[in-house]
Amino acid sequence: MSEAKKAKYIFVTGGVVSSLGKGIAAASLGTLLQKRGLTVQIIKMDPYLNVDPGTMNPFQHGEVFVLDDGSETDLDLGHYERFLNKSFKQTNNVTTGQIYSTVISRERRGDYLGATVQVIPHITEEIKARARDRANAEEKPDVVIIEIGGTVGDIESLPFLEAIRQVGLEEGPENVMYIHLTLVPYLSVAGEFKTKPTQHSVRELREIGIQPHILLPRCSQPLTDALKKKIALFCSVPVKSVIVGEDASTIYEVPLKFHAQGMDQIVCDHFGWDAPEPDLSEWEDMVERIKNPRKRVKIGICGKYVMLKDAYKSIIEAFIHAGVYSDARVELVWVSSEDIKKGGAEKYMHDVDGLLIPGGFGERGVEGKIEAIRFAREKRLPFLGICLGMHCAVIEYARNVCGLSDAHSFEFYRDLKHPVIHLMADQEGVTELGGTMRLGAYPCVIREGTKSLEAYGEKEISERHRHRYELNNSYRDMLTDNGLVLSGTSPDGRLIEMVEIPDHPWFVAVQFHPELKSHPLDPHPLFRDFVKAAVVFSEGNGGREEEQGKNDSATAES
Repeated sequence: MSEAKKAKYIFVTGGVVSSLGKGIAAASLGTLLQKRGLTVQIIKMDPYLNVDPGTMNPFQHGEVFVLDDGSETDLDLGHYERFLNKSFKQTNNVTTGQIYSTVISRERRGDYLGATVQVIPHITEEIKARARDRANAEEKPDVVIIEIGGTVGDIESLPFLEAIRQVGLEEGPENVMYIHLTLVPYLSVAGEFKTKPTQHSVRELREIGIQPHILLPRCSQPLTDALKKKIALFCSVPVKSVIVGEDASTIYEVPLKFHAQGMDQIVCDHFGWDAPEPDLSEWEDMVERIKNPRKRVKIGICGKYVMLKDAYKSIIEAFIHAGVYSDARVELVWVSSEDIKKGGAEKYMHDVDGLLIPGGFGERGVEGKIEAIRFAREKRLPFLGICLGMHCAVIEYARNVCGLSDAHSFEFYRDLKHPVIHLMADQEGVTELGGTMRLGAYPCVIREGTKSLEAYGEKEISERHRHRYELNNSYRDMLTDNGLVLSGTSPDGRLIEMVEIPDHPWFVAVQFHPELKSHPLDPHPLFRDFVKAAVVFSEGNGGREEEQGKNDSATAES
């Protein structure tokens, strides 16, 4: 849409504390600019030394978001894809580990001709090159939004901040914009907001050589005009450029709040864009349905990381999207698989309308998941299994329907009589953990007459994977002879991608991760139909009417 010949850059930084919502802010601004007809690229630059989050513990990093090209990336890439409804690539997530690995490899090859390799200019030049790579992407974006992980003052963030300072000098002030998120805490004892943390954060940023154009103070309540003027005065920004990041009942409301304060217009004015006003009617309707649904269902999620919701971020979001379709609030009941192993499924799941078993790694808690699946199968409770959830469903079926009491997965035990789940052939001999699984998008062919085909509405699909183990083909006939339907396979028929139970109201398990391709205006077909089945189950038991305006369910986002 834009006639600009040169891509613009918007850098989003954070101060005071982490987890303020830089990713949501970047995605929200990208959504507004996209709806104005502009083409947007977006990058997450993470300062940690890991090459990617693929080998990091979910308790430390949360969910690993897998892209179509097989990249294991930060969970903020999930926000980017969901908000902008487009797929990104490995080059949209940059880490310090990737930067240093590239620079050191070049030094070993002699590319620097004997020069002393230093943070400035070699590391900073590589960081800038990654940003410019997206600016020159195939689609030739109008703007590249770049989120810098961590907070101002972190030692590991300094090379990135220096690099984006240099971009401002090299590209010119008319082509670069800096947005800074800070915290304005409310001290209940004093009964007032405190702006000092924001002032100190901006001062530290200015000492590096960066003056923010827009400030996003995060706060729990609205800020008064007097406080906005104070922040503007002490941080050297216009009052209109203090865009309050007040807590929202749903993250999908953030673009609407930003637009109401004129944030996207400020950006357009800065870059000289004559872009039309965005049509946000569909987005507004979606937010209204999230905030005020007519129905309510309870879905049990049985896993081992239930104390850390970020480990299941895309699943949580996929349920919100599916709830919009069914005009229902999906209340998530988090159940530890280890608790079920100790206390039984009935104790923890007697009041839910559906069960989801998510992906995961390791043997801990597996028996509890298997017991939860047995409960869902026997009680005819709608069920969706994902990755390890499918493995557990196959193990449960083999044990309790096919009579193989010692059936299990080769992932957990090597000396097995009935390894109904086995290592994939191309994973044999793999010793390194990082980036070596079956990763990314792969095609799947769905069988006629199945609930899976009914959900997708098309026979050939593409879904994202992250696993090493699969259903053992030696047990195909035994499982199908006992009623299990192998509803989806790889195009050559070698790999089982989906299974389901035909005489169950809704029992589907998949090898891939459908949650990674769900969007707020386009819910994933499996989550959509799973929630529909849960609504039917709930209504068959009297139903659950939603209290209008209630926003304290387990799906309310932080």
